[in-house]
Amino acid sequence: MQNFLALTSFGIESVLAEEITQLGGQQVVQKPEGVYFQTDLANAYQIVLKTRMASRVLMQLSEPVGVNSKDDLYNAAIDINWHEQFNSDALFAVDFVGKNKAIRDSQFGGLTVKDAIVDKFRDAGLERPNVEKSRPDIRIQARLLKNQVHFYLDFSGRSLFNRGYRQNTGSAPMKENLAAALIVRSGWLEDTSRPLIDPMCGSGTILIEAIAMAADLAPGANREFWGFDFWLGHDQSMWKSILEKEIQLNEQKLEQLTIKVHGFDMDERVLKTAKANARSAGLSDFIEFKVGNAEALKNPFKAPGQIIFNPPYGERIGSLPELVATFTKLGQRLKQDFVNWQVAIITANPETLKLLKLASHKRYKFKNGPLDCVFALYDISEEQAERGTGQNIDASQPSAFANRLKKNIKGMKGWLKQNDVNCYRIYDADIPEYNVAVDVYDDHLVIQEYAAPKNIEESKTSARLQEVIFWAPQVMGVAPDKVSLKTREKKKGKSQYQSLSKTDRSMVVHEYQAKLKVNLWDYLDTGLFLDHRKTRQIVAKKAKGKTLLNLFAYTGSVSLQAALHGASEVTTVDMSHTYLDWAQDNFELNGLRSHKYQFVQSDCLQWLENNTQTYDLVFIDPPTFSNSKRMDKTFDVQRDHVDLLRLGMKAVAAGGELIFTNNKRHFKMDFDALQELGFTAREITEQSRDMDFKRNKHIHNSWIITRD
Repeated sequence: MQNFLALTSFGIESVLAEEITQLGGQQVVQKPEGVYFQTDLANAYQIVLKTRMASRVLMQLSEPVGVNSKDDLYNAAIDINWHEQFNSDALFAVDFVGKNKAIRDSQFGGLTVKDAIVDKFRDAGLERPNVEKSRPDIRIQARLLKNQVHFYLDFSGRSLFNRGYRQNTGSAPMKENLAAALIVRSGWLEDTSRPLIDPMCGSGTILIEAIAMAADLAPGANREFWGFDFWLGHDQSMWKSILEKEIQLNEQKLEQLTIKVHGFDMDERVLKTAKANARSAGLSDFIEFKVGNAEALKNPFKAPGQIIFNPPYGERIGSLPELVATFTKLGQRLKQDFVNWQVAIITANPETLKLLKLASHKRYKFKNGPLDCVFALYDISEEQAERGTGQNIDASQPSAFANRLKKNIKGMKGWLKQNDVNCYRIYDADIPEYNVAVDVYDDHLVIQEYAAPKNIEESKTSARLQEVIFWAPQVMGVAPDKVSLKTREKKKGKSQYQSLSKTDRSMVVHEYQAKLKVNLWDYLDTGLFLDHRKTRQIVAKKAKGKTLLNLFAYTGSVSLQAALHGASEVTTVDMSHTYLDWAQDNFELNGLRSHKYQFVQSDCLQWLENNTQTYDLVFIDPPTFSNSKRMDKTFDVQRDHVDLLRLGMKAVAAGGELIFTNNKRHFKMDFDALQELGFTAREITEQSRDMDFKRNKHIHNSWIITRD
């Protein structure tokens, strides 16, 4: 009897232990690092051929030895007669797992073991074997656990989960051993005569594994490389006999198989991949793939069955708006058409499960790649279908938010006809319970969630947000995949320009005669402050035939409108290269190329200190607060606005004006300080707020500053 250790992914360990026991393993013990067991060589061959849950199977080569130094590790390794395990002409590699105070680095540990192995060959008077890291003939694994080292031969070879049938995968592939574990946990294998559906089948992995498990096929029968191929203890004749028998059994079992499972996906290209994978696995006769939307899933079966699927998580693929719509409609479809069925869903976004309005009777934890996932099991009983549990959106009955949105649309129709814009705010926390803003950008929506008050339960705010995400695209007639979600919180330091992700996506919108580039995905703000639409027109009209200085210019939309209205010169200053490049892109979009348009990358405060030129019109829209690393000190608009205006007025030509705006709530203009400087401030906030921002009196403050 030999000692073995089978490795797998998090969450699969207990399923693997059950499988090893069923395959004849003895003294099976499940531990966090894997499943230990004992068996003879013949059964070990059977196990590596038939396991669906293991990623690797290691064979123990020695008893554990205490390690408290590098010498201890070296001596433990050199005590093994490595030349009895493999020949000098075999290429080998060492994997080292674990660490302690003496061995702090896996690479250091691996090199120490490697040195001991080659020294053992040399001491035996044999040629030194060569190391090959990528495709070795023999792979040794040293595992340091609780200051004891265990040496193993990688008996199976890496990636047992790779069955070899997947020619291609979708954008977020699931490993085959995880798919197999889900099938076991779903309970479908207890009665494989029941219909099985995967409504989001992707490349078909779950269904292919399901059919193979229903037929009890040996997944390793077609594997070309095994870890024991160059092991000197390998019994080739025994292995050949066992392998040929399993290949014959696979063929016989497939001939006897009569069931068929069903996969649906919205993407025809992905379904082509699924069909190719099924053909490669030799299972295409048992799987029916069709183009279909999970939200419109129909039940053509008389007998109840099983639904298993792996939806997008809103992480690497998909998005929360799409998931909210999908799960809301899917929950209603399941309750309407799949009573007495069982449903199993794996997701890294458990919040979306609440939208099904179903109570799970069992949940398991797994990892799908780096993501922590929940695998939830549901019984769609008649009672469940009638009452449901948890938070849910009634898609048949518009909510208060949906009704308000409809009212706002109706109220803005006339204004939209009169104004040539296709980006505007349609909702701004009109109902306190729905604390969001909804902005339209042509055929896209941006939903901005404001930070909820601390006294509101997170579950309630989450439910309200899901409701908004569901109804906003429904009411506006926008596809869910064209909805972006952002969360605004009160922050100090990095202001509205914080980067959220990096998709490098952009689109072009228009505002009167201007074309503007916006990015709805990568930043908290989009590149266009909608609330300043009217401000831009005020500045642009004043700038006709005049020189304009635009400070804290962001993406240059004020500069652009002024240039389009005939400004004689426009100087655009911002500290960010990114936004200055964006501003120049906006000018290019509108065919504006001239030496009259200057773009300057600089800290605006320092630039003003050094500036000697004057302009007919100066526009300043600073952040509320900034502590950028590029600035020598922090900036607070309330504290520092007088100094800023003093510097700004130095750049204003005789008879010129400075337009100053900011979005600090309850901003107080220091009239006395300005009067001492010889300046007058006239507020134009009401004139600078357009119709879509009339509901929000605190969106920004605007002033015209002149000399007395």
